Amino acid sequence: MKIDQPIKTANSGGGGNAFAHLGSVVAGMMFAWAILQQFLPPDLRAYVTKYSQRFLRYVYPYIQITFNEYTGERLMRSEAYLAIENYLSSAATTQAKRLKGDLVKNNQSLVVSMDDHEEVSDKHNGVKLWWASGKKESRRRASSFHADGVDESGYYKLTFHKAQRDLILGPYLRHVLKQGKEIRFQNRQRKLYTNNNWYWTHVVFEHPANFKTLAMDPSEKQEIINDLITFSKNEEFYARIGRAWKRGYLLFGPPGTGKSTMIAAMANLLNYDIYDLELTAVKDNTSLRRLLIETSSKSIIVIEDIDCSLDLTGQRKKAAKVEEVKDGEASNQAKRAEKDPDGEKASRVTLSGLLNFIDGLWSSCGGERLLVFTTNHIEKLDPALIRKGRMDKHVELSYCRFEAFKVLAKNYLEIDTHPLFDHIGKLLNEVDLTPADVAEHLMPKSASNNVEVCLESLVEALEEAKTAKLKGEEGTEEVKTETKDLVFVSGSPEGD
Repeated sequence: MKIDQPIKTANSGGGGNAFAHLGSVVAGMMFAWAILQQFLPPDLRAYVTKYSQRFLRYVYPYIQITFNEYTGERLMRSEAYLAIENYLSSAATTQAKRLKGDLVKNNQSLVVSMDDHEEVSDKHNGVKLWWASGKKESRRRASSFHADGVDESGYYKLTFHKAQRDLILGPYLRHVLKQGKEIRFQNRQRKLYTNNNWYWTHVVFEHPANFKTLAMDPSEKQEIINDLITFSKNEEFYARIGRAWKRGYLLFGPPGTGKSTMIAAMANLLNYDIYDLELTAVKDNTSLRRLLIETSSKSIIVIEDIDCSLDLTGQRKKAAKVEEVKDGEASNQAKRAEKDPDGEKASRVTLSGLLNFIDGLWSSCGGERLLVFTTNHIEKLDPALIRKGRMDKHVELSYCRFEAFKVLAKNYLEIDTHPLFDHIGKLLNEVDLTPADVAEHLMPKSASNNVEVCLESLVEALEEAKTAKLKGEEGTEEVKTETKDLVFVSGSPEGD
């Protein structure tokens, strides 16, 4: 960027010629200084440099801020740089002459940004400023992976008048970072992560589930949707009340009631990534904390079948029993517990470690995250694990009733009503059939299957389930009667 370029651009009319002349004078002085550097001694050169820079600060009325692509000791890619890159993408398409593009969202969307050594202008509250992109070289030290050499990294340079310092350093940069993060979030390719001890691996998340096709009562469904949307827009509320920006969901109910499908629908509604945490693959509490730190904001952390993932139920009672065992026996038990039946080391994640993961100090790392547990047996879970504040919302996904059936009929058969609906509704209220079982009967098995065939298949299954239920109840009554008679006979001989 030329030094006099912002001056020329920022002024017009008669005053513009004066500023242009001043810019030429400054440029001439810099050229003269470059020549003198070859002849001046080092001490005198440092002295002249010091005072020439002070002079230029009075003459040159602009401030420059550089945002490097990599920062920190580990040379992590800067979040500020990425946000600025996304923010400038809209301005670049209308102003820059050289652009660069990249594919996102499973190679389906093209994102364009300004190329290196390009410049675009921006306005904020009537104030004009300039963004320039560039590249710089840095010396790379030799390591076990790379030879000694030179690396290139990008940067963005912001130039603005010093009179606007407070406006630019405050509201404008906050605006740029917020908008850039939103654009990056909308353009990102969503992922499904799974863990191997302390690190994550991922695949592209493309599950088609949504709340419209989810088989459950419409009023309960809308309540969940409202809760999720309210959570995603309440960053300021969570900051005001002093809580981490997260929310816990406990999904419980029999197998086949749609717990995993609901998680996919939640991710699609909010456009979140999913981290599917397998606790049995986590070595210890330290590894669990490390996994939490590696998760991103705008994500769902899922532990499915929490009652089966680890032996977290009743640990407090077991601890009391262990204290009563002799030291030698306790030591032997501990050694046996370190290995599972297959001879491999078992996870040493504890209930305390899991609770800290959910709502301890480490849970505040990052923001805008949902924690979702699923279980088939809520009664097996420790009350401390599922209390409000940890699992804020408990959602029961139960057997298929008539309202949920109508959603499935619309999804699978594309019908809203049918003469068999009344009979099916009565049967669904009398027997317990999961949405997965109902959906299986509504699924066409051949090209010749039609609506009548599918609904009649469902009716037949419901009637069979009703018959089996009645037989089971009759058998139970007979057992109770026989038991009463046995008690009466055994107690009568000498009792009178």
